[in-house]
Amino acid sequence: MKNFSLEIKWGLIFTGMMLLWMIGERLAGLHGARIAQHAIWTNAVMVPALTIYWLALRDKRENFFGGKMTWAEGFKAGAIITAVVALLTPLTQWLISAVISPDYFANAIEYGVSSGQTTQADAEAFFNMKSFIIMSFFGSIVMGLISAAIIALFVRKK
Repeated sequence: MKNFSLEIKWGLIFTGMMLLWMIGERLAGLHGARIAQHAIWTNAVMVPALTIYWLALRDKRENFFGGKMTWAEGFKAGAIITAVVALLTPLTQWLISAVISPDYFANAIEYGVSSGQTTQADAEAFFNMKSFIIMSFFGSIVMGLISAAIIALFVRKK
């Protein structure tokens, strides 16, 4: 477990960042009055997300591997961070949906239907806790592994 303490730390940091990001989105009105802009602005979370992966892999390289790290070692570290984030996804999504922004699903359903983008039934099937936990879990795995693979290319040192 000690070999993975840096990955666990950075997985927790990433999760904390996501929670803070969601608080920011809510305070900016992106889960309510400005929900029409949510789909555009929520993608900006990639900037802090990639920054955290970059910092995490640099931390692993410098403080575990003594300044040298192969792509495979970096990717493995990133994959472990991704696993930590994915395992925390159900709790994270519950905190977002029940505590941080409990009206988001209702607001998203109302906006989707009133704007003619979807039907009531389709909106209800998409905007719910179960759906978002599943999407967040698999999305975090896919995006985390892609991020780890790319960032490991830049952080590696021979």
